[in-house]
Amino acid sequence: MNARNTLLELLGRAGVFRDEAEELISLVEAGAIADAHSEVGKAEGVPDEKGEAYAVGRHDGALAVCDELARIAERALERAIGPAMSGSAGNTARGHHPVGQVDVERAKVAVTPLSRAFSDVSGLDPEVSDEVLTAVLGTMSVVGRVGYAGQLEQFTASHRERLVQVYAQYGPGSRIAVHGRYSLLHSPTSIAVLERLTAAPEALRAEWDDAELPPAWLEGLATAWRASGAPPE
Repeated sequence: MNARNTLLELLGRAGVFRDEAEELISLVEAGAIADAHSEVGKAEGVPDEKGEAYAVGRHDGALAVCDELARIAERALERAIGPAMSGSAGNTARGHHPVGQVDVERAKVAVTPLSRAFSDVSGLDPEVSDEVLTAVLGTMSVVGRVGYAGQLEQFTASHRERLVQVYAQYGPGSRIAVHGRYSLLHSPTSIAVLERLTAAPEALRAEWDDAELPPAWLEGLATAWRASGAPPE
């Protein structure tokens, strides 16, 4: 609490309004919890000498901790951004928070340096980038959005060779024009779209259609990704 109050004081001196500072600090707290939730899920196996009963109990205990950490992270996020909203017709999934500008800005900060490892800086319309990232983030829970930067880093590390091939053949350094079905490969947002095509393709297509984004952009990325190796799992 002392560290929190010190941060609020320092941010206030820098001209940040208290409400904005509280939101930022709460997002950092929630992100730390979400990261802990992810790490618990990667816990190493039990030594063989402990026996099967011990292993089963440890596994069940880890699941219980993961579930509780997820609930704590949800509550921390609700303190920062408010409770989840329901659709007017009651068809919005329970626990779904609309994608906000803060979510989009965090995603931009995450994708920009990652994309520079594979292509030049984008010249795509910033408004279009916001729309694409909003569709991408709409496929995730609010906790998932908080931990998305780490997820993107894992994706680029795991698929580096495929990504190099995709951007070499279809990106800014290729003969493919910026205008066309491969347009998104000229944008940092393509990293996020490719990750979602791999992890949640159906959810992404649904959000894409709802946002009324050009279908050719998504299909172009899907085609390029399939051509770079095995189809996404």
